Amino acid sequence: MKIYADNAATTRVSDHALKAMMPYFQEQYGNPSSLYELGQKAQEALDDARGRMARLLNCQAREIIFTGGGSEANNQAILTAAKLGAKQGKKHIISTAFEHHAVLHPLEALKEEGFDITLLDVHEHGLVTAEEVAQAIRSDTCLVTIMFANNEIGTIQPIKEIGKVCKEKGVLFHTDAVQAVGHEPIDVQDMNIDMLSLSAHKFHGPKGVGALYVKRGIVIAPLIRGGAQEKNKRAGTENVPLIMGMAAAMEDACENMEENSVKIRQMRDYLIDEISQIPHSVLNGDRQQRLSGNVNFCFEGIEGEGLLLLLDDKGVCASSGSACTSGSLDPSHVLLSIGRPHEIAHGSLRLSICEDNTIEEMQAIVRAVKEVVEYLRSISPVWTDLKQGKQQHII
Repeated sequence: MKIYADNAATTRVSDHALKAMMPYFQEQYGNPSSLYELGQKAQEALDDARGRMARLLNCQAREIIFTGGGSEANNQAILTAAKLGAKQGKKHIISTAFEHHAVLHPLEALKEEGFDITLLDVHEHGLVTAEEVAQAIRSDTCLVTIMFANNEIGTIQPIKEIGKVCKEKGVLFHTDAVQAVGHEPIDVQDMNIDMLSLSAHKFHGPKGVGALYVKRGIVIAPLIRGGAQEKNKRAGTENVPLIMGMAAAMEDACENMEENSVKIRQMRDYLIDEISQIPHSVLNGDRQQRLSGNVNFCFEGIEGEGLLLLLDDKGVCASSGSACTSGSLDPSHVLLSIGRPHEIAHGSLRLSICEDNTIEEMQAIVRAVKEVVEYLRSISPVWTDLKQGKQQHII
């Protein structure tokens, strides 16, 4: 039996999404930019999807731009704010130390172009406060970009409070909501969000498609040029099947969010309670202020790669952090940002579950994790030194 517990990396495409996509592969396959009926039917479908997604975020349809995913949306939002800021002589951007690399890498590139980047500390529990954001804002600040929920440790930031501060200070506020859309209630108006990034495959939609919400009045800077699609904001023929799948998946996730969250939270809390019993282990991220499906632990005396491979042998699909950096031998920058030492950060495990999982699967995961951790420690010279007192325990 295979147990899938890596939904933060990607999710299974739902039946709703698949059903919504199928007609646009072979029946309504027209190019939305074409004037004949087949093309205009595709355009009508795009308009419909845009409107449905806008209602779920409480914004206008024309404020939604379809993209190739969350990373593209993040890049476009940050580039837009940077260009607008530079025109006004404002070249200071505020973010956090544990953002996704789709935010951190564009910020690094802007730093080379003369922008001043402030990365706020997220402290031991992976949270930043609105007060800290307010204190960091300067007269030359052009953007605050802070993720809604962290992709590794699942902590949910006080987005509404941060948005209020940014509005009062007259600074654009962008949030990477890739992990939050479909899982947490989001109202861009109530939360004072100016730009928001999302990706379909995090809420049972298809891969390779996402969207960027841009508040009316913000002049968006296109990343891709060469066509008039998306009202000149993103060139390239729109991927109608994937967009229709995204809209259907987002509707389904939002409509069932409350019911799903209750079920998922119960399974999450069971995992946390049981895995916490493993000696010299520690939960990463705040216990309460976290995504309903996220569990992230560090185990002293073991290495994460071996943990994942042995769990896979036992039928458990998990990760040690972001799927985008799974090939890296470096410890997670997220875990380092909350103060975990390198040797502890290397022994991390992320379990991300969804409504498709069952309590029986959680019980099997707990048994597998306990067995694998015990085995890896039994063959670890580091653990032997810890047991013999040659090294001091950190956890």
